[in-house]
Amino acid sequence: MGAVHLGYVGTFHTFCAKMLRIDGEEIGIPKNYVIYDDNDQRDVIKKITKSLPSRFTPSYFLNRISGAKNELITPEKYRQLFSDYSSEIIAGVYQQYQKELTKCSALDFDDLLMKAIELLKTRPEILQKYHNKYQYLMVDEFQDTNVAQYTLTKVLGEASQNVTIVGDFSQSIYSWRGADIRNLQKFETDFPNTKIFKLEQNYRSTQPILNYAYEVISVNRSHPILGLFTDNTVGEEVVFYEADDEQDEIFYVIDEIQKSSDDCESFAVLYRTNAQSRVIEEALLHQSIPYVLIGGTRFYERKEVKDVLSYLRLLVNPNDEVSQERIKKLGKRRYDKYRDIYAQLRDELADKSTAEFMDDIFNATGYLQIYNPDETEDYARLENIKELKSVALNFPIVIEFLEQVALVESEYSDDEKNQSRNSLIGPNKTVKLMTLHQAKGLEFDCVFIVGLEEGILPHAKAMDEEFGVEEERRLFYVGITRARKKLYITRARRRFIFGRRNDSIKSRFLSGNSDY
Repeated sequence: MGAVHLGYVGTFHTFCAKMLRIDGEEIGIPKNYVIYDDNDQRDVIKKITKSLPSRFTPSYFLNRISGAKNELITPEKYRQLFSDYSSEIIAGVYQQYQKELTKCSALDFDDLLMKAIELLKTRPEILQKYHNKYQYLMVDEFQDTNVAQYTLTKVLGEASQNVTIVGDFSQSIYSWRGADIRNLQKFETDFPNTKIFKLEQNYRSTQPILNYAYEVISVNRSHPILGLFTDNTVGEEVVFYEADDEQDEIFYVIDEIQKSSDDCESFAVLYRTNAQSRVIEEALLHQSIPYVLIGGTRFYERKEVKDVLSYLRLLVNPNDEVSQERIKKLGKRRYDKYRDIYAQLRDELADKSTAEFMDDIFNATGYLQIYNPDETEDYARLENIKELKSVALNFPIVIEFLEQVALVESEYSDDEKNQSRNSLIGPNKTVKLMTLHQAKGLEFDCVFIVGLEEGILPHAKAMDEEFGVEEERRLFYVGITRARKKLYITRARRRFIFGRRNDSIKSRFLSGNSDY
């Protein structure tokens, strides 16, 4: 028997980029086209939108344009579908943006799919070539596909009908990125001879963890649920802990990590929002427990946090040229406004709190207007700024606040130097910190999911509609099924977060647990 030739293995984008290099000239794309990254795209948008109101940021346009391309909506079609004031502006920028890319023989990542589909749909001979070349297709993680990815799969597979997809409704957690859970159902309609095989045996978690995962996800009504089972039937029950506050919560987590260090090789602390990492990071640093922040930036190194700190550092120290240069890069008008109130703020250093200075700076410079709360990434940045304000409320004197930040930043450095040394949880062991979204596809012996409170998980932005709550529940389910041996679920009765201390309400996802 001869060797089996797989043909192509890779991502949608890589496949489409390769196709356009070979055949893109058929629709006017030169073989030497370049692919613009995020910074290139932002530069193009800035060039186009210089005269538009500042509330329309480059991120605002790029997110709207990307969303349109994922839905295979052209600038012309965008105008037909949306007629409000903002959409008219977006359509005009989108059209000019495409002209600039064409002039530069450039495509962005979303164009790779959109143009590949255009090529296949408008050039029958090219489509036939790829039908002949790829008679069998398999697409993994199909619940994460968007309209463009689904369409490409359908176009490539419609002739042979030899298409295999692998997906799990319960792990669809990326709607904010364009993923459409309905693609799994549409596939059965578009490929009527589909046979369904339920892969319900799990090789990662113990049965008690899988039982709890099913208890959580079975509340969802909009999609099928798999009943997972395992040969690993013996295991510890899921542990629930109700803390007094966020400090009690994280020190409970640290205590349990230390107790489990002989039984477990890997640990993860999972949370819903990036802003939650601040308390966790600081506690681990103070306890000399090495950690790795997966897929993110340490709290005090985040762009928006460093911006705000620069305003305050320059206020305290007029000779801080590094902070001054950073503020200047935020825009000349914003820097001039800060300079206008600088003398007044300096005179009030002994009279106002750190949080009050933050508010004065935000009001005077319009810094917060850089971020659009309707955009997922910008909303997360605003949450980080609110969390920085939580620190400010604990350190009302500006100099003491900046000293506290400097101490934590120095502990970052010490932690990096000591990563290879033995820690309180054993040699060469680290705790992995990440959001629930970043945890997908990973697994750990011992998992802690923190912050199971209304407004955090489920997130406040998702609580107004059933579909949003169901996706949040799927996100919780994904976190649960990352655990191999031990799973801990925690919440706090009171939480100081985003600059406010509030009594919290237990997450609706825990309603089935009467002891918690």
